[in-house]
Amino acid sequence: MKILMIGDIVGEPGRNILARRLSHLVETYEIDFVIANCENAAGGFGVTPKIAEELYLLGIDVLTTGNHVWDKKEIIEYIAQQPRLLRPANYPDSTPGAGSTVMSLSRTEKVAVLQLMGRVFMPALDCPFRTAKREIARLRAETPIIIVDMHAEATSEKRAMGWYLDGEVSAVVGTHTHVQTADEEILPKGTAYLTDVGMTGPTHSVIGMNKDQVIHKFLNQMPQRFEMGGGPAVISATLLTIDANGRAQSIVRLQVKDTE
Repeated sequence: MKILMIGDIVGEPGRNILARRLSHLVETYEIDFVIANCENAAGGFGVTPKIAEELYLLGIDVLTTGNHVWDKKEIIEYIAQQPRLLRPANYPDSTPGAGSTVMSLSRTEKVAVLQLMGRVFMPALDCPFRTAKREIARLRAETPIIIVDMHAEATSEKRAMGWYLDGEVSAVVGTHTHVQTADEEILPKGTAYLTDVGMTGPTHSVIGMNKDQVIHKFLNQMPQRFEMGGGPAVISATLLTIDANGRAQSIVRLQVKDTE
């Protein structure tokens, strides 16, 4: 099975390049299942029901999020009713929505997606490591193919999660920092790992935001409302090949860039 994990979609530039290029990617690489992180899809902050539905129509099967999941208030009611849009599983049980889902590709093939969020330099949530063990025990009763989106700031926390879950899930891929890392590997027990998938959005930017505005804030330390960056857009993603037993066979980083 081939699974495409798309890094953080940032604003209209990220959505537009997916509209132009995703179907070709799926056809070229014969992809069976598509996951994308959408927590920045609405102007860089959050996601709306309308945008989520547009992303599904592009061919994305499951959307993950992170710390910006609640930035648009209209998502609260929607996420409670939409199992294809995940929030981190280590939010309290009373939080709307779900942190994992299982999708059927056929009568015999299923894919589980688990969303976790780190705690280092991030909002205080339940332990993602203990949450992962609890969720995986339940998901493995349905399928051995489990993809984990570890949405975290600290490289060490993501890396630790990869080793912690080696052999128990098919892949642990990081999101949140918007910069694709070059440390893709298959860990000894068969779990694919990548610290950060990267960003799907404008390249002439600072992690998607207007570069001049970000520089101004760093120079002056004054509050600044950020707008979208410019320039050609890029799709940052990773292509996972998983066998029927849930073990990773390959992991390949992808970057698809528009021209000027």
